[in-house]
Amino acid sequence: MGLDKKLFIYYTIALSLNSVKFIFPVAISDRKLREKSEMRSRILETAKQLYVEDGIQNVSIRKIAERIEYSPATIYLYFLDKDSILFALHDEGFRALFTRQRDVARLKDPAERLRKFLETYIEFALDSPEYYDLMFILFTPVPKFLKTAEWRYGRRAFQMLKATVMECQEKGYLAKFDPDAASLGIWGGVHGIASLLIRKRITMLPEVELPRLAREAVAMYEEALLGKSGARQRTLIK
Repeated sequence: MGLDKKLFIYYTIALSLNSVKFIFPVAISDRKLREKSEMRSRILETAKQLYVEDGIQNVSIRKIAERIEYSPATIYLYFLDKDSILFALHDEGFRALFTRQRDVARLKDPAERLRKFLETYIEFALDSPEYYDLMFILFTPVPKFLKTAEWRYGRRAFQMLKATVMECQEKGYLAKFDPDAASLGIWGGVHGIASLLIRKRITMLPEVELPRLAREAVAMYEEALLGKSGARQRTLIK
């Protein structure tokens, strides 16, 4: 083999090894990020399961660690304490609600948009009662929220509702009360229906009928607020 050919082979091998040095760290880094994200999701899902099974008092770092078969020290690599886990679950729930409402926010007619906001809200409560309870009923995580500016999805959801209420007021669909007060009143009405349902306070009615009755109650509330305004022909979800 000639000298030139040997040099060419050595040069090719050197380039290949150099490329590997760059490729492997990136691949390893990506894998570690993916594994970290998966572990964080696993911790949150386990905390949610414990919460659903036996309430907030059943959620602890030790019990989460036992359930996923890791040491408590591993949990602390991802979350500072139990409140941090609850806060993350709370934020995750608001992000899911915000995602649903963001799609509704594209509707041009504000009356139709407000109707859809209320329907989306009750559907979220029916689909995700454990999240709803943590987000809107349970008191425990609140002190942490008051000390942080990270509650972005909850704030955005309220701002979307308020903006829609203001548009409805401008078009004469709603009376011109203070927009914050009007938004709070509208939110509170649907929240009351959801809370009664989730906390099982409607025992006088057949349980199998409760989702339908909740949807129809919201539809009645919409009619009381908006009448026949908006382009929508009301159809109840059976």
